[in-house]
Amino acid sequence: MLKIAYSPIYIYELPDGHRFPMEKYELIPAQLLHEGTVSQENFFHPTALNDEEILLTHTAEYLDKLKTQNLSRKEIRAIGFPMSSKLIERGRYIANGTLQCARYAIKHGVAMNIAGGTHHSFADHGEGFCIYNDIAIASNILLKEGVFNKILIVDLDVHQGNGTAKIFENEPRVFTFSLHGAKNYPLRKDQSDLDIGLEDNTTDELYLSTLKDTLPKLIEQVKPQIVFYLSGVDILETDKLGRLSVSIEGCKERDRFVLQTCRDLNLPLCISMGGGYSPAIRHIIEAHANTFRLANDIFF
Repeated sequence: MLKIAYSPIYIYELPDGHRFPMEKYELIPAQLLHEGTVSQENFFHPTALNDEEILLTHTAEYLDKLKTQNLSRKEIRAIGFPMSSKLIERGRYIANGTLQCARYAIKHGVAMNIAGGTHHSFADHGEGFCIYNDIAIASNILLKEGVFNKILIVDLDVHQGNGTAKIFENEPRVFTFSLHGAKNYPLRKDQSDLDIGLEDNTTDELYLSTLKDTLPKLIEQVKPQIVFYLSGVDILETDKLGRLSVSIEGCKERDRFVLQTCRDLNLPLCISMGGGYSPAIRHIIEAHANTFRLANDIFF
């Protein structure tokens, strides 16, 4: 059965009452339930990570600043959200959702977090709407437990995963791969193990050919025991922050290829949703829903 991490705490209303893009975390499960792709039985509510688990990835100083709400104005601006204790607590649940999904993926082949993909979070600070780095936290916990000794992170969000790259720059057991917009945020990109930057307005053909030429060779080279997949839909041509020109069908084919490749190779696959900022929320929901539909079809 496809297991999906979701909790009402994922929905967070900002102090000004604004919820975008967080409203997608409510609408995606509603759509999947409405169309019958999943049932309530597919969802599980993650618990919150404890400090010890977070400190395997993030520094004690940074965690203390978050807990005491003592970030500087500059640090708050870099994150992009007005800070609150509820927002910080929310991040603990989302990050543990990814960890628990990894454990489910070992059992069932794939598992998915409605949220996550917070790849701009560094060990000692947050950026770009990212506070805790969920994939890095999950990876470090699994490495410490000895569950795996080789992990591949496939980051296909339109923005380069700078925080993840930096966290694992000296960790040979984790290979970071980012396929992203070359001229998009972040302006200064930390070096992943493999970075491929695409030019503005890249369309389906080049995007998909690049991915299909790269991923199988990379898996053969790295020989991972699990794949963490950041499936951001901000690659869409409709995305106001993306700058690429991939269609919804192209985005769906991207997901199909990643999922089918992992299924064929019997590689556990843990998926975090990442970004999506199209002005019409229906485009975001449809593109994300496709990832869940494909996971259900390919693995179950």
